[in-house]
This record gives sequence, structure tokens and C-alpha cells, in this order.
Amino acid sequence: MRAFIAGKVKFLLAVLLGLLLFIFTLFMALPSPEQILTGQRSDKATTDAIVRDLGLDQPKWKQLVFYINDLSPVSWYAADSERPKQTGGVAIAGFQSGALWLKAPYLRTSFQSKKPVTDIISDAFTGTLILAFAALLIALLAGIPLGVLAAVKRGSAFDNTIVAFSAAGISLPAFFSAMLIAWLFGFVWKQYTGLEMTGSLWEIDPMGEGRYLAWKNLILPAVALGLRPLAVFVQLTRNTMVDVLYQDYVRTARAKGLPEWKVLWVHAFPNAVNPLVTSIGGWLSSLLAGSFFTEYIFNWKGLGKVAIDALQNSDLPVIMGTVLFTAIIFFFVNLLTEMCYIWLDPRLRHG
Repeated sequence: MRAFIAGKVKFLLAVLLGLLLFIFTLFMALPSPEQILTGQRSDKATTDAIVRDLGLDQPKWKQLVFYINDLSPVSWYAADSERPKQTGGVAIAGFQSGALWLKAPYLRTSFQSKKPVTDIISDAFTGTLILAFAALLIALLAGIPLGVLAAVKRGSAFDNTIVAFSAAGISLPAFFSAMLIAWLFGFVWKQYTGLEMTGSLWEIDPMGEGRYLAWKNLILPAVALGLRPLAVFVQLTRNTMVDVLYQDYVRTARAKGLPEWKVLWVHAFPNAVNPLVTSIGGWLSSLLAGSFFTEYIFNWKGLGKVAIDALQNSDLPVIMGTVLFTAIIFFFVNLLTEMCYIWLDPRLRHG
């Protein structure tokens, strides 16, 4: 298991380095941040001051090296550098020209808001996490029972209808289903649903006295985001249960006179759950990392909307921070899924 985790960590580091190189290369083609921050009427002295303040006067390769140094848990900073105060680290070795610092990865501050990127990500990730888990919960609560029923009624009109709708749900693009659901339930049928086309988890009080939780704003984006995993869970549960229901131990359980619900949920379903666990883990990481367009369409404050806004404003620290954080979340969810799969399957555990 240690060798397995060590190999995964090496893979993660290689992926993160590749993302760094890709985003820095992409950033060269984007409009310069100082042009967006200063506007067209700013004088050259103001623009030059902003360029120096953001560190954009350095060559691109040097900016990349400096950024990797900020990300590293052990970093080198010159004696006259102000960066150690910003990172909040501890000096572990001092030299005449500088010092080695032990610190948490430093994601710098936003070009636009001047807020630490860590704070921006932590605020936005709460919304993404709640949205992803709500979408996954909807998909599981609806997808598994429908898949089991379709397997039990194999070949019936109910089974054919469920399979057809799940196939449509899988093929429907997430952004299109999000726009369709927002338009239908938040605009056309708003008088019946009482739901808004857009909205975030926290809303500002009309009297300006603070914020309040608006749980109803979660319904439409969670349903839109959960449609595709729901369709996948239906198909996967149905197909695995069809195979399991014809096994000898299921026939034996029925021959003993056990109730049908006990045959299905105690004897058949646990033996069909392994592929579902793998799919759940994969979809959880996908929902956490891939809810960008859904968040943007519903104006839901999460990592996706923050990343798209940062991309529009050429805010490199926020873009870099959200992409790297998303990659790490994706990695750890998949690692946890694989470990659960090994724990559930004795053949993999002992092998």
C-alpha cells in the first residue's frame, strides 16, 4: 500500500508540474493584467508601477521559477525579500544572501482584489463542495433504486423507458441541460416552483443587515449537475444487477423462501456494488472539478465561477490556484476510491 501511494504521489507531482507549464504558456497569449487593471487612459508610469508590483517585468521562465519556489514547502528567499512575511513560514537555515523557509504552499494574492488566493479558494470551495454532494446525493437516491427496479423488471415497458431516459441523460451536454432547467423551472414555471434562474448559497439580506442561507437556490443547479451521474448510475446498477440476479447464490436465497426485498438488497446488491463504488468516486471528483459551466450558468459562487471570472480578467494567481487545487482534489478523491475498491474486493487486497 505504501508503494501504491508513493507511486500516486509521484504521478500527482508530475501532473501539477505539467499544469504549471501549460497555464504559464497559455497566460502568455492572454491580455496583460496591467492593461485590464489600468484601462486605456492610464499613463506609462502607472502601468510600469503595476508591472513591477505584480512581478510581470521579469522573463516568463523566471516568473515560473519564482512561482514554483512559492509553492514549494521548502523555499529560498533573498535577505531583502518581503515574501517570507506574506507566506507566514519559519526560517530553518540562514545565510548571508538569504534563508531557507519552511511554510505552507503560497498561492500569492489576486491581481484584482488583492485578497490571498487561499482565502478566495476556501470561500468558493464551500459552495462547490455543497453543490457537488447535493448533485451526487440526488443521483444516488434516484439512480440506484431505478436501476434495481429496471433489472428486476427486465424487458418490461418500465425497463425500456428507464433505459431510454438514462441514455438521453448520458448524451445530453451538462451546459445544455443546465440552461434548459434554469429556463423552464426558473423562468417559464417560476410561478409554480418559486425558484430563481440564478442565485448562490448565501444571499444578502434585503435590509442590508447581513447574509442568510438560501437553500432553494441549490435545487436547480444540483438537479442539473446530477442528471448525467444519475443516468450513469441507473445504467450501471441495472446492468450489474441483471448479471447478479442470475447467479446460483441468488437462486438459493429465493429457494429458501427469503423475502424478495432481502434477496435483492442483502444478497444481490452488495455483490453488484463494486463497479458502482468506482463510478461514485469518479463522479464525485468530476463533479468537484467539472461544475464550472453549471456554476457559471446559475451564478453559483464556487470554484468554477471564480476560475472563469479570473480567466476573463487575466488574474493568473487565481487561475493557477483554482486549477492546482482542483487537480489535487481530483487526485485525492480518485486515490480514496481506489483504496475503497481494494478494501471491498478481497482479491485485490490480498493480491
